[in-house]
Amino acid sequence: MARSIGERLTVAEGGLGRALIVFLSLGFISLLAAILAAGLVITRIQEHTNWVNHTYEVGAAIDRASLAIEQGETARRGYVLTGADQYRVSYNGFAAAVQPALRRLAVLISDNPVQRRNIATLTARVAAIVKVRDADIALVAAGRHEEAIAAFNAETGKKRLLGIRDVAGAMRDQERALLAIRDADQRRSVRSFYIVLAISAVLLAVVAVTSVMVILRYAHDLTASRDRLRALSDTLEDQVADRTADLSRANDEIQRFAYIVSHDLRSPLVNVMGFTAELASATGALGELVDRAEQQLPAILTEEARLAAREDLPEAIGFIRTSTQKMDRLINAILKLSREGRRTIAPEPLDLAAIADTAVAAMRHIVDDRGAAVAIERPMAALVSDRLAVEQILSNLIENATKYLQPGRPGQIVVSAQAVRGRVVVAVKDNGRGIDPRDHQRVFDLFRRSGQQDQPGEGIGLAHVRALAYRLGGTIDVQSALGEGATFRLNLPAAYQPPQGPDVQEPAS
Repeated sequence: MARSIGERLTVAEGGLGRALIVFLSLGFISLLAAILAAGLVITRIQEHTNWVNHTYEVGAAIDRASLAIEQGETARRGYVLTGADQYRVSYNGFAAAVQPALRRLAVLISDNPVQRRNIATLTARVAAIVKVRDADIALVAAGRHEEAIAAFNAETGKKRLLGIRDVAGAMRDQERALLAIRDADQRRSVRSFYIVLAISAVLLAVVAVTSVMVILRYAHDLTASRDRLRALSDTLEDQVADRTADLSRANDEIQRFAYIVSHDLRSPLVNVMGFTAELASATGALGELVDRAEQQLPAILTEEARLAAREDLPEAIGFIRTSTQKMDRLINAILKLSREGRRTIAPEPLDLAAIADTAVAAMRHIVDDRGAAVAIERPMAALVSDRLAVEQILSNLIENATKYLQPGRPGQIVVSAQAVRGRVVVAVKDNGRGIDPRDHQRVFDLFRRSGQQDQPGEGIGLAHVRALAYRLGGTIDVQSALGEGATFRLNLPAAYQPPQGPDVQEPAS
């Protein structure tokens, strides 16, 4: 049930993560789209604003040119009628301002074909009226005042000025029409901008509301799941404690059973070994008897008796002795495992590098004879555990590494220890013959071995190592492939904690 709740929590967290990613992505896309759309709309608004400003600027230029022409006409009339120099000075100033105003206007309307035609007409009419004005001014300046007045009265300057006003008015009308169009475009752009902002705000609001709803729903489900998990954990500790106590009692029974069975097997085995020794002694006496009979009474000695005394009996006794010795080693190994299971664990701070050095030094002659080199990586992680158990584990693993080297390749063995999330992983790596992946678990079983059986052993070492690792609260596994060496990894808690719970205690030694 706890696993089911945990799985539901994991699924819920995964679903929440995916939902939030989707909604955040939508929100980001909406915001990005809003920014892009707003940028485009603002660009259009700015463009339309520039054109509106341009229209106002053209209108102002038309007004400046028209005003200069009108003021020039007023100054000319005053000078012709009165002959006062102040009017002539004013006329010269206004006349000088007309051409720059027309040139500026021509530049501003250069993008409009209609206005270009209008400015051409206006420039021509201004040139004509300026020519007449300059002639009148020259007559007055020469003292020919009456001729100037007569010329002024006879000329058609009024019509020319009206024509200039008509052209200027047409140009203003053209700009007013453009202004109306550009104002309408600007208003549409502003409306588009507000529409984009509104749509983006709605999308962001929808994403935000949906995300909040998902989070609230997850929080509700998480609270309910935690309540169920809390209710389960209230009883789970008792269940675990009961199960641990049951397993501890069962383990004690198994250890006692193994000890009793091994002890009981040892008694008949001792008898067999004793009788085998007596048979060996008797075989020697029987062989001497056959030798004397062969010398003194060869007629009574058969070939079968001779073979039985000299070959069959010694061979059979040799087989019996070999088998009993093997059985004796197996029983001793079982007794050793049983005693290890009943030994009290005594945790203490350990110097793993020093323990590895001691293990290598104890088997230095074996390591050298087998042509291997052992390297111990330093520094090693700190460990609080049982010294004797860790020494036995490292000794077994290093000796195994030296035992199964690859022929023709110098043995390289590396011992290391790293701290990983509150645990210590001790690794013994070699470049030996390796282990078939199908045998990775089997090599830890009692009396089971893998690969070519060309080395002495009963298949007990790794089983002993695994039993010790379990007692220390850890595990052991192997990574290997044939011909590529093997790495045994011992995973232990950084600080050993004895089992807790009712009726759970370390067995007495």
